[in-house]
Amino acid sequence: MSFPLLTATAALPAIGAVATAAVPAARRTAAKWTALLFSLGTLVLAGVALARFEPGGDRYQLTESHAWIKDFGVRYELGVDGIGVVLIGLTALLLPFIILAGWHDADPLENRSRRWRPTQGFFALMLMTEAMVILSFEATDVFLFYILFEAMLIPMYFLIGGFGDRATSSGSPAAGGGDENAAAQRSYAAVKFLLYNLVGGLIMLAAVIGLYVVAGTFSLSEIAEARANGSFSMATSTERWLFLGFFFAFAVKAPLWPLHTWLPNAMGEATAPVAVLITAVVDKVGTFAMLRFCLQLFPGASKWATPVIVVLALISIVYGALLAVGQRDIKRLIAYASISHFGFIVLGIFAMTSQGQSGATLYMVNHGISTAALMLVAGFLISRRGSRLIADYGGVQKVAPILAGTFLVGGLATLSLPGLAPFVSEFLVLVGTFSAYPAAGVIATTGIVLAALYVLVLYQRTMTGPVKAEVKGMADLKVREMAVVLPLIALLLFLGVYPKPLTEIVNPAVQHTMSDVQKKDPQPEVEAAK
Repeated sequence: MSFPLLTATAALPAIGAVATAAVPAARRTAAKWTALLFSLGTLVLAGVALARFEPGGDRYQLTESHAWIKDFGVRYELGVDGIGVVLIGLTALLLPFIILAGWHDADPLENRSRRWRPTQGFFALMLMTEAMVILSFEATDVFLFYILFEAMLIPMYFLIGGFGDRATSSGSPAAGGGDENAAAQRSYAAVKFLLYNLVGGLIMLAAVIGLYVVAGTFSLSEIAEARANGSFSMATSTERWLFLGFFFAFAVKAPLWPLHTWLPNAMGEATAPVAVLITAVVDKVGTFAMLRFCLQLFPGASKWATPVIVVLALISIVYGALLAVGQRDIKRLIAYASISHFGFIVLGIFAMTSQGQSGATLYMVNHGISTAALMLVAGFLISRRGSRLIADYGGVQKVAPILAGTFLVGGLATLSLPGLAPFVSEFLVLVGTFSAYPAAGVIATTGIVLAALYVLVLYQRTMTGPVKAEVKGMADLKVREMAVVLPLIALLLFLGVYPKPLTEIVNPAVQHTMSDVQKKDPQPEVEAAK
């Protein structure tokens, strides 16, 4: 029997979560190092999976299949295509940086004995979330995926509500997290996150049961085989209802307008590393699932719903960018920018072109890296001043030039500056959209203009101008903080000029998806020579 690499990649962070939680309470530093080492070990296994993946090989590779709940046809089935394996790599890559960035976020605070922040629990919850996200990218059994899709809400709920940001949006730091108003805001954000995603999950559960009734199995491979040999088909109305059940849950997770409102609250009240975990890692499960489940299981319904979904994606792009322009809170600005970016991802997926879907997959990866860089630097900035308000800053580049420089690069990546990784993915999404829906492509470009506005205005207001009195003593980035940010910036530069390592893996998987929906790229119209 071959080594179960996919199981091991997901199991290692879960084991690390247990090991971290078991570290004695007084040994907080040991708990941090335990979490970091397990996250690095997971990164190594993810690298092995990437190395063993053959882009020109079978659609699903490194497969594992074992009976689980025989009476209901549920199996423990794993496999990765090019899209899943690169997202596993993204998740494993980001977690060590997230852990390093949050190194002191759960330390007990002086003179606040009535609210102890358990370090072990904080990092254990991060690793458990990583395990569930990785396994969701690997699952090829619909019921197994559903369980993971819902289970990852539990650790995220506690990370948002129990380990909220110590800074406030009122201009003064929350005293040790004990301020009642700040605690109420964190609780509200966590409950809103949970309720939105639970409602989406319950609707999806009904669709999962409906799928089993009509297909007799939860296995993607068995459904694909039955469809290929003509032994399985769905009535048009049934397929559309099931598609809507799946898509609704994924649109909440993504998040897509108008189901997006939980994200600004969650990212605003969470610590910066947890905010990165939300938008750069967990939310990618929603857009990934649109490709793996919506398009593969319900190709006809996906094409039927495309015009409406394209409109929703365009609204997300423009609406998210406009609200980002008007934000006074740094973290909420980044949250609304992410809503705009997720609109681009969904637009690329449902443009139903190979360029659009390749761009959407690259966008998932590049958005994860760029948002991590920007949000983590923003977190370092906020931790020094104790406020999330843009107006409380000014002249930071004169006292902390490295912090300001890395903040600028992260912002430029967010607006998709040529030469940085997000430009490649955004360009592909727009090319793919223009070829299928020219009007939608024109509207989507307004998101680029607005992105330049909110990023550059944010930098101008926080980093330039006179040095404010509260900023004069601000320290520049420390060695640990530079170890977090500089590799992410280097990766943005590398993938911005040489995206081939990712496109070679992603493109064959995109062709399989295009085949599922029986779509071909539109051919350019060329006038015949007279």
